[in-house]
Amino acid sequence: MLRTHTNGELRLADVGKLVTLTGWVQKNRKMGGMTFIDLRDRYGVTQLVFNQEINPELCEKANRLGREFVLQITGKVAERSNKNRNISTGEIEIIVSVLKVLNEAQTPPFTIEDETDGGDDIRMQYRYLDLRRNCVRKNLELRHKMAFETRRYLDQQGFLEVETPVLIKSTPEGARDFVVPSRMNQGQFYALPQSPQTFKQLLMVSGFDRYFQIVKCFRDEDLRADRQPEFTQIDCEMSFIEQEDILQMFEGMSKHLFKAIKGVELSDFPRITFADAMKFYGNDKPDTRFEMKFVELMDTLKGYGFSVFDEAEYIGGICAKGAAAYTRKQIDALTDFIKRPQIGAKGLVYARVEADGNVKSSVDKFYSQEILQKLKEKMNAENGDLILIISGEKTSKAQKQLSELRLEMGNQLGLRSKNVFSCLWVVDFPLLEWDDETQRFYAMHHPFTSPKPEDIALLDTNPAAVRANAYDMVINGVEVGGGSIRIHNSGLQKKMFEILGFTPEDAEYKFGFLMNAFKYGAPPHGGLAYGLDRLVSLFAGLDSIRDCIAFPKNNQGRDVMIDAPSLIDNVQLEELALSVKK
Repeated sequence: MLRTHTNGELRLADVGKLVTLTGWVQKNRKMGGMTFIDLRDRYGVTQLVFNQEINPELCEKANRLGREFVLQITGKVAERSNKNRNISTGEIEIIVSVLKVLNEAQTPPFTIEDETDGGDDIRMQYRYLDLRRNCVRKNLELRHKMAFETRRYLDQQGFLEVETPVLIKSTPEGARDFVVPSRMNQGQFYALPQSPQTFKQLLMVSGFDRYFQIVKCFRDEDLRADRQPEFTQIDCEMSFIEQEDILQMFEGMSKHLFKAIKGVELSDFPRITFADAMKFYGNDKPDTRFEMKFVELMDTLKGYGFSVFDEAEYIGGICAKGAAAYTRKQIDALTDFIKRPQIGAKGLVYARVEADGNVKSSVDKFYSQEILQKLKEKMNAENGDLILIISGEKTSKAQKQLSELRLEMGNQLGLRSKNVFSCLWVVDFPLLEWDDETQRFYAMHHPFTSPKPEDIALLDTNPAAVRANAYDMVINGVEVGGGSIRIHNSGLQKKMFEILGFTPEDAEYKFGFLMNAFKYGAPPHGGLAYGLDRLVSLFAGLDSIRDCIAFPKNNQGRDVMIDAPSLIDNVQLEELALSVKK
């Protein structure tokens, strides 16, 4: 071994020991006749001391060391006179007697510190340097612990970890597949899996009963802060269960992770239907760290000559507690916020509840104080509160706009602390969603999701009203996991394919292997998949999943470090029977 200890483990009890350390130069400081170097590895930082009077040659050598030089040193552990309480080794230092430069280094393009001067682009280009930073490394250590504790929990519950194929058949339904040309089967293509969905169902047919896999998945879709073209799922499936069994099992896993990783004890997760999530929060992944539920105001505000409300299909409001002191400038900024193209609201109506209980609104000329007091009562508003109202020609669109406003107010009022965790289940999703452009139904989750047993008859009469046996786990407004009870009956699966517009030939071509397997005795089964990247970023308090992935892609889906994707030469293209570049 090149070292006897790491840079994070020496303490006062080690004073007097002769030790050998290795690592990178974090800082080099010359103070009078002394030179101090902070030596860093993944475990911590240790201060090295070189004395000009005792060993001038060695001290001069230390003075020439640049940032990120790789060193091996030998020396004695001594007690520091000026202790640093901010680091674990801050009570000791090493009086160096032997210094060996293992490798020199160019000056890095940004500082290797938590508060770096490097922007996102340069850090991603030199990701191997960015990973040396303490804050980024801790995210990957957290990821390791979460994967380890996940395996521990699921193993104790009788799950088997089984690997499924990465080169599979393309079944474009939902997100776009990444495709891989086959040299040995020219003109044909594999796809990279968007999830192991069909394989884990086949494992249930095989009698494996309880399966899991921490698995890479791939989707060729537009990116954002919580999406990457390749991502990692904690993928799980169980046989001979009902929805309640799934919810209990994986609520238990989430509680285990919070207790083991963060020391947080969670109470039982509340459950809310999709319909209520939309009604009270305007989206299917509500942030319940704070209240500010929607209140529908059609009966209260319609019919008084204010055309914006009188012509609306939906009028809804939120009550921001204690925010009546908002200035006109602040409210104008809120109006500009919801008018942005990404949100698309046409305007904002507000009403302040004054200290004397009177209500002052931006539409006073249309509403008497009597009506405004009814508004105050309907909103359960108190003196000092601010009521914010959005209306729209379409209910779903207006609710989404009000949802964005609610989240923004939560941010501005400090109600969305990253140290508070509010978990819930959203259940009873619609099974299908209608697309006006293609004039057909699509599966809201995937084609294998089972309808609620009591709604199966509606498949023939009113498919849009059918609820799915599906569920999402939501934490702090982030969907961290989702799944469903699967269809295990061949006849019902065939019916589902018909509703989705599959011809019998299409269904056989894309999913015949699964339908054939069901003929040999498929058990009732269901499962769930967590997004590991999202879960880690939530635990770490990150705004983006990129800093909990070792080598992420940028917002254009590129790896700027290795410059991928890239062109390939004509020889490779010819071997794959693809078009040759001119």
